[in-house]
Amino acid sequence: MDRLTEMEAFASVVDLGGFTDAARKMGLSKSAISKHVSSLEARLGARLLNRTTRRVSPTEIGLAYYDKARQVLDDAGEADAMVTSMQSTPRGSLRLSATTDFGVNHISKALGAFLNRYPEINVNMVLSNRNVDLLSEGFDLAIRIGEMQDSSLRARKLAETNMRVIGSPKYFQDNGVPKRIDDLAQHKLLHFSNQSSGNSWKITSSTGEKRLIRAGGSLTVNDGQSLLQAAEAGLGIAYLPSFLYHDAVEVGRLKAVLPDLPVEQLGIHVVYPPGLYTQPKLRAFIDFLVEHFKGKGPESW
Repeated sequence: MDRLTEMEAFASVVDLGGFTDAARKMGLSKSAISKHVSSLEARLGARLLNRTTRRVSPTEIGLAYYDKARQVLDDAGEADAMVTSMQSTPRGSLRLSATTDFGVNHISKALGAFLNRYPEINVNMVLSNRNVDLLSEGFDLAIRIGEMQDSSLRARKLAETNMRVIGSPKYFQDNGVPKRIDDLAQHKLLHFSNQSSGNSWKITSSTGEKRLIRAGGSLTVNDGQSLLQAAEAGLGIAYLPSFLYHDAVEVGRLKAVLPDLPVEQLGIHVVYPPGLYTQPKLRAFIDFLVEHFKGKGPESW
């Protein structure tokens, strides 16, 4: 006989206090339930139930076996539910955290196609330049750019982006083009205010050395799009990712300089909490993002 069925018959008898109710619950005859329990006792070589004309109760060994059997049955039920859930239609609410620049310029543009494909899902996207705590703050997933810091999260790579020093042709015409890292000290730099190093740039030199470049500028802001527009307006030189500057360089509004510097490449990942299985709505969104960003970056945006 099937071992799991024997366990379920025995556990049902204990749960419900008799063979009749256990048979009704499992959709079997009373004699079939009795045979399953007898087969289990014979296989184990132990009496699991005390049987009287009025009631059925577990023996001491039976009670210990029941605790383990119930755990196995619960796990089996959860496994069945997992498979059913994973094959069900994606639906429900998704809470997403994304950096402001990437969220506005790329994630928001992809949402229309996703929501049309999955009309039973609704998305709540929160734009922030800080790394949110997914579990404590109630997020299903987040988009992270750069080095992965939390190894406990599951992650899938979407694309890569390059960092470049850029400025407008008019700015370079008026102020000259920097040829070396040291030349940047003589220029107006546009700073990102969320940098831990303050108003400075951290750039890798041609020798692989990390250099901290400090120079004044007319604008410090916590938004890359604003820095991009300031660079286009000729207010100074910016150090930005390719997913922001690509289009402006392509049409000539901006120009990348210091081409001999090593390319600073950053990974773009979707991260989500670990778990036994991924909910259909979350799996659908992650698969969509991987498909959407396939072939994009680091310079082809």
